[in-house]
Amino acid sequence: MPWNDNANPGPWGAPSGGDGDRKDPAPKRPQGGGPRGPRGPGGPDINEIFERLQRRLSDMFGGSGGQMNPRALAAIGAGIVGLWGLSGFYIVQPSEQAVVLRFGAFDGHTETSGLRYHLPFPIERVEKVSVTSLNRTDVGETPAESLMLTGDEQIIDLDFSVTWRVANPAAYLFATRAPDEAVKAVAESAIREVVGKTQLQPIFSTGRGQVQLQTAELMQKTLDNWGAGISIVEVQIRSANPPPEVVAAFREVNNAEQDAASATNEANTYRNRVINEAKGDASKVLQASEGYREQTVRDAQGETARFNQIYAEYRRAPGVTRDRLYIEAMERILARSNKVVIDAKGASAPIILPPDVFRSRTPQAAAPQPQVEAAPQVQGKAQ
Repeated sequence: MPWNDNANPGPWGAPSGGDGDRKDPAPKRPQGGGPRGPRGPGGPDINEIFERLQRRLSDMFGGSGGQMNPRALAAIGAGIVGLWGLSGFYIVQPSEQAVVLRFGAFDGHTETSGLRYHLPFPIERVEKVSVTSLNRTDVGETPAESLMLTGDEQIIDLDFSVTWRVANPAAYLFATRAPDEAVKAVAESAIREVVGKTQLQPIFSTGRGQVQLQTAELMQKTLDNWGAGISIVEVQIRSANPPPEVVAAFREVNNAEQDAASATNEANTYRNRVINEAKGDASKVLQASEGYREQTVRDAQGETARFNQIYAEYRRAPGVTRDRLYIEAMERILARSNKVVIDAKGASAPIILPPDVFRSRTPQAAAPQPQVEAAPQVQGKAQ
């Protein structure tokens, strides 16, 4: 062999103590199987190393003549089979579900959290899927994704995100080739459809929540039809702006709309105030008329009841009743007029009264004059 041929020194060069034309006999091998010291410049003897390894293996398995013991082979085989069987144990975390595949096909077998076992590879293998973690897909990072046409033929720059999770691990693994890309494609398609039916201004103000809700519902319906095993948790619009080229004009339009809305609110406020005042006045007049009507009816009812009582008394005693009615009538009449009582017995001269005695006294007078009960001074006839 070339590493034992002294004529060809090989990579270690010629042996020491001789030239290239000198041929030395091959060195003798030392006896015994113990370790050897370092060899000379000629390098290790590969044949000797191989023979020593073969002797050790033969001693280990109790064979002779280079043949291995059948018991050792059986033990090795049993150990390999045992390790292969133990390789089927696996652990499923609480946030995961395991999908078991038999010869690469799903047979409807899934496992929940805990220590589980499947037939070792290549009979069965396991795919673990997280079913509690939330995944997020962003849409609108490029103009091709963000620019959309609204229902009133306006262009809007929309950036939004979709939060979703795995609902069915088996469907998630096998229904689509790339679930993340499928969610993004469905999200872009759904929001374009919803925005295409919505006016521009509601998306900027109060209609954004409705757009998000409709997009999530449409996405879920599409993914369910695909059998993707994905549940949409939320659609969140992060920004909604007009294209940069028309921002200035759009701000002017917004300012004008805000002024118009402010004027409309002021007009509505004035209208409501006037209407409420008119309603209050009308209610006041109505209540006053109802009160007057009630008072008049009650007065009439009272007069009727009084007349009926008087009539009953008149039927029992007509004369007394007539005198009583006369006296009461005279009391009412004389109570509002000036009265002068004159005792003219023995008087022969004309009676002269002061001019203010018969002057009418209005209710505004400071104090009513006392009635004249005694006879005034009367000038008699000259003797």
